Amino acid sequence: MKFLALLCGIALLTAPLCAQTSKPGTLSGRVSDREGKPLPNAAVVAGNRNTLANEDGRYSLELPAGPQTVVVRSVGFLNDTLKVVISPGKTEFRDVRLRLDRALLQTAEVVGERNPVQGGVELKAKALEYQTGPLSGVEGLIRTLPGVAASSELSSQYNVRGGNFDENLVYINGVEVYRPFLARAGEQEGQSVLNPDMVDRIYFSAGGFEAAYGDRMSSVLDIGYRVPDSLRIKTEVSLLGGSVTLDALSPNKKFKSITGARYRTNQILIGSLDTDADFRPRYFDLQTALTYTLSSEWRLDFIGQWAENRYDVVPSTRTTDFGNIQEALRLTVFFDGMESYTYSTLFGALNAVHQPDANTELSYGVSAFRTLEEEYFDVIGAYRLGELELNLGSDDFGEIKVERGAGAFQNYGRNRLDAFILAAEHKGRKSYENHTLSWGLKAQGEDIIDRYKEWERIDSAGYSIPHNPSLTPPGTLPTTPGPAPALFESFASGARISSVRLSGFVQDSRSWRLKAGGLFGLSAGIRFNTWSLNGQTVVSPRVGVSYRPDWEQDHLFRFSTGLYQQPPFYREMRDLEGGVNEDIKAQSSLHLIAGHEYRLRMWGRPFKWVTEAYYKAMWNLIPYEIDNVRIRYSAQNEATGYAAGFDTRLNGEFVPGIDSWASLGILTVQEDIEGDGAGYIPRPTDRRVNFALYFQDYLPNDPTFRVSMTLVFNTGQPFGPPQSERKDQIFRIPNYRRFDIGFIKVLKESGKKGKIGLFKSFDSAWIGLEVFNLLEIRNTVSYLWIRDISTSNQYAVPNYLTNRVVNLKLSLAI
Repeated sequence: MKFLALLCGIALLTAPLCAQTSKPGTLSGRVSDREGKPLPNAAVVAGNRNTLANEDGRYSLELPAGPQTVVVRSVGFLNDTLKVVISPGKTEFRDVRLRLDRALLQTAEVVGERNPVQGGVELKAKALEYQTGPLSGVEGLIRTLPGVAASSELSSQYNVRGGNFDENLVYINGVEVYRPFLARAGEQEGQSVLNPDMVDRIYFSAGGFEAAYGDRMSSVLDIGYRVPDSLRIKTEVSLLGGSVTLDALSPNKKFKSITGARYRTNQILIGSLDTDADFRPRYFDLQTALTYTLSSEWRLDFIGQWAENRYDVVPSTRTTDFGNIQEALRLTVFFDGMESYTYSTLFGALNAVHQPDANTELSYGVSAFRTLEEEYFDVIGAYRLGELELNLGSDDFGEIKVERGAGAFQNYGRNRLDAFILAAEHKGRKSYENHTLSWGLKAQGEDIIDRYKEWERIDSAGYSIPHNPSLTPPGTLPTTPGPAPALFESFASGARISSVRLSGFVQDSRSWRLKAGGLFGLSAGIRFNTWSLNGQTVVSPRVGVSYRPDWEQDHLFRFSTGLYQQPPFYREMRDLEGGVNEDIKAQSSLHLIAGHEYRLRMWGRPFKWVTEAYYKAMWNLIPYEIDNVRIRYSAQNEATGYAAGFDTRLNGEFVPGIDSWASLGILTVQEDIEGDGAGYIPRPTDRRVNFALYFQDYLPNDPTFRVSMTLVFNTGQPFGPPQSERKDQIFRIPNYRRFDIGFIKVLKESGKKGKIGLFKSFDSAWIGLEVFNLLEIRNTVSYLWIRDISTSNQYAVPNYLTNRVVNLKLSLAI
């Protein structure tokens, strides 16, 4: 009996200990890259247990007590293995920093979504220089994504789901940047503000984006510049210009900098246009991004840019053939005069980042933006319009057989805009066990001085248009003084606008597993914007949900909605006559977006198929006209509208190891202008079908020989004669079709041993041959309108874009 009692006592004493050892523990931490940037959706795997890191890189995984082997992996990074001992009922903390997998083929690839709830596409810019096209770089990639369309290879601007250029947000390192205000043609615009050699990450959302982003109605492009981890110099030269990029850091690695200088000349592109002229395009910019670590909790970030884009042209002659096989016409213009366009930009932002603990990040920043833009032109053109001989048996085939008309025109302008924008901003983010809270507050002051003076005179067969019969007829001498000839268009105005904007947001994102199975995500936020000039305050709630079921195949369903209200900037305030409406209100839209993502395998390789359907209800719209890349607003909130459509994209490894994709979008965007009696009519950005293919390949036996191809097809957008009402602008520009191809020979690949003696000392080296517009399709960007008073006809003469052009490119890095 005593022995039995002893056994029972031992059992009672050891029972709690046995229960304690069987109790599981938790492994928590944060997954980031070598520079501390979070890696969302990083996989943490231990045997048959796994979890994904949230948008801040935080993870938490429940594991049995005892020694465990944990593997952490993320796309584009080398796997890391942890050996940990899990204590019962306790939490072990392990932060993981993954190294980039530099052995991967260096190409831009789609790596996933930063926030599965909100959608969008995140691109990892490993080597944007491998992309082919006149607009190689970030915007060139963005144009191949679903929902995006563009009408000119000379401009970096793009339309998203029926919106115009001014409805797109662009950020660099969290700071909003701006495009030129006055540019009216792509060749005047110069270089993009985004330096592709400095880019590390690219996030793009075509709608339904979260409240943390600003107040625009169409899209957001968020760019992050690279933080160097070693000393590196890269240079690139081509027939279009050159660039130099320097990565540097101090011996203790507390100070890191990346600096890029670019020079570009579009001489070979502009030289393929119809106009014979002395072109002098000169585009230069200098950018730098600096990081200084003050302590384990404080860091200073600075980004600065200076850009000088100048475009001078002395036109001589222009010859354009247009029409069809029934009626072929030729316009010949003889010019006298000069055009000069200058866009100077200075931008800087300083940010202090405080991280008191691993779950908290606070930032305090100031930024300043200054642009000085000048447009000076005085050009006289004398033209003749003739009908071509189409009889193949005629000795004069292809020559003018009948003169249709003759005349002259004069365009004069002296426009100057000086804008200064100063902003102060605070942002914060706090991560909890299963959700993340974000907030922000921004104050912005604006001072804009504008002088607008331009006029156009048209003379056809001796008559000024608009024609005044009371003037002296041609061929006779005046007997008494009469009124001066009328100008076709004349604008003269000046304005100075000073105002203050205050905006802010708060947002919460969380995810949890449902008892019924599957992972559910929710992101909800609200932002506000108030403007001192018109006294209006707008409030925009936004919410998104996602659900990833526990199916054998990987599917994700997503829905987002919210208000996207765009307070006017200076462009929207200036009307067609140059006047400024200070009482104009914000344009508003309600987004409804439903999406589906399916990850699959074909040919034994990973693919992803994403489809989204959307509807945007819009009100308080400001009607506008588009001529090339120039947008002219009515400066009145006098329209309602809607946009509806769907986008789909299939991307993956069509060729092993390299990502390519195809995108298709179908949409319609309509507006109803008050008082015109026309009902709903297409907006100027109504491009019904958009298709793009971005494809990369290499020789199977020698991957150093590569090819990059970009194919774009966009249906035409509406247009109409000058001074016509919007309801009468029912014609369509021909479809935009373009195919660019590049052939690359890699002479030395980064991270690999070189085989060519001359390039062994380089980190990377390659040479490329690019053929722009391989099929030699003459796309139309706008029209020159010619009038013939004898027949009262108007002729729309197409302004063609670039012809086939060959470019050579060399890239070296040490």
